[in-house]
Amino acid sequence: MSNDNQDNNLSRRKLLIGAGLVAGAASTLGLASSVLAAGEKSAKGDQAWDMETDIVCVGSGAAACSAAVTATSLGAKVIVVEKMPMPGGTTGKSGGVTWIPNNKFIAANGAQDKREDCLRYMARYAYPEMYAANSETLGLPQDVFQMLEAFYDNGSKMVEWMEKIDAMHFRQFKMWDVDTAPPDYGDHLAENKLNNMRAMEPASGASSAGGGNSLAYQLEQWLTKRDVPFLLEHRAVGLIKDGERVIGLEVENAGKILRIHARKGVIFGTGGYSHNVELVRLHQPGLYGACAAGGSTGDFIGIAQQAGAKMGPLGTAWRTPVVLEQALENRALPHGVFFAPGDSMIHVNKYGKRVMNEKRNYNDRTRAHFTFDPVNAEYPNRFMFMVFDDRTLDRYAGALPLPLDKRESKWLIEGSNPQELTANIKKRLQSLTGKIGNLSLSDDFAQNLDASIERYNKFAEAGRDEDFDRGLHEYDRIWNKLFSPVSKNATFPANDKPNPTMYPIDRKSTLYAVILAPGALDTNAGPAINPYAQVLSAKGEPITGLYGAGNCIASPSGPAYLGAGGTIGLAMTFGYLAARHAVGQA
Repeated sequence: MSNDNQDNNLSRRKLLIGAGLVAGAASTLGLASSVLAAGEKSAKGDQAWDMETDIVCVGSGAAACSAAVTATSLGAKVIVVEKMPMPGGTTGKSGGVTWIPNNKFIAANGAQDKREDCLRYMARYAYPEMYAANSETLGLPQDVFQMLEAFYDNGSKMVEWMEKIDAMHFRQFKMWDVDTAPPDYGDHLAENKLNNMRAMEPASGASSAGGGNSLAYQLEQWLTKRDVPFLLEHRAVGLIKDGERVIGLEVENAGKILRIHARKGVIFGTGGYSHNVELVRLHQPGLYGACAAGGSTGDFIGIAQQAGAKMGPLGTAWRTPVVLEQALENRALPHGVFFAPGDSMIHVNKYGKRVMNEKRNYNDRTRAHFTFDPVNAEYPNRFMFMVFDDRTLDRYAGALPLPLDKRESKWLIEGSNPQELTANIKKRLQSLTGKIGNLSLSDDFAQNLDASIERYNKFAEAGRDEDFDRGLHEYDRIWNKLFSPVSKNATFPANDKPNPTMYPIDRKSTLYAVILAPGALDTNAGPAINPYAQVLSAKGEPITGLYGAGNCIASPSGPAYLGAGGTIGLAMTFGYLAARHAVGQA
């Protein structure tokens, strides 16, 4: 399938559906979810059910559609419910990369992804505070360890099944425009015995701009060709139970409530809650914006709570730095600062000091924003100031957050030296008072910034970052090639220093800064599930007939982004597991 044909089909589909608007987070909060007994009548009178099927899949991204495809392929009748006017969810905005352990391409390349080794990598990276190499469960609680086991044991089976039924074909992922296999995000950890080989992408339609769109579209088209109904602009508002068993779903469309009988189960894949300002305030203080689709308002949390579900961790997310001022204008962002571009560039905190390796992955880099200083009772890294010179601005122009033309950027702050840049940053922060609290730079910010640049420059000349090991590991160097593309109009010469991720900042150049804040791709927190993707009750027992996968449930990998495609790999695997269990073929 060509991208052009795909775009035409998507445009045609949008016209057929109509460009209806969906209520935002504020109005979503006003509609309470409910759990109804099976004997209650619908608002229409004597008819108890408006529709009947075997399985209802709620959402239309990787998690829900993988579940719908799997259930349909096993002979079940399926209805897909989506509250937005277009299917695809956050998956449709993604690169479509899918991280799967022990996938078929590993063996094809003559390698092995041994179960014990992969579990050690996942456990060590996801839960370093609990990891114990000699423990039977690697130091993790049994239920947490079992989720990692389920992912390893079933991810490759999911891929094989999708290809067997001709729903989705994959190829090994080679980084766009670089044609290199991507290092995992914990590439250098001793427990990672098989770096570079677990990421895949759709075999057709994949690109840096549309891989996720292609993945979502292919799953949706497979379902559409088999007459699986997609109820767009239908929002799930409540579950219907017979005793302790979930047997149906209430949905709202155009002010009317419909009741759908689900004989075998209801599977939620509705995304996180990054656009629900109330839930963010309660569980994600410091999440200033997100790249998730607009429907990511955490509907499943309230619905599952009404059904008696146990909540897993609610404070986790797939994180990324975002441009603060862009996020303050609109929390729904097209992109985050996934990889900080440039070589003559550093990040400093409110004290003008470097606090991390600027080239590490977006999820881990963002976690540095939440460091708490117990002496001063503050978060000194809440905002980071990305500081760079004319070289980085010119050579890597157009790589977010660098503008193609500095005259077009509302976020760029500049100064002729560290003192003037500091003064202008202070003015910018003062203009944002009321939106960001009373945060201000330290009195010695300019002095410390000058010292930080001087120290960094010595490291850049020598090729070794003695503070944070920038560029030491493969991840930094390989991903830098992808996210620091050289502008075709660049006038500055190539990096001739020993470390390709570092170049001295020109102290005689104009200096620039952009304010970065913690954001997310989406949250990955919610109800707890078991290895069959069954939602658990407050007692820890499965709620019969209720399943969850993707960003709407507590992440099976906790806060860890295991590698490129870690979100979609988990979503598709647990969507597949949910469907198999619901139809009785676990």
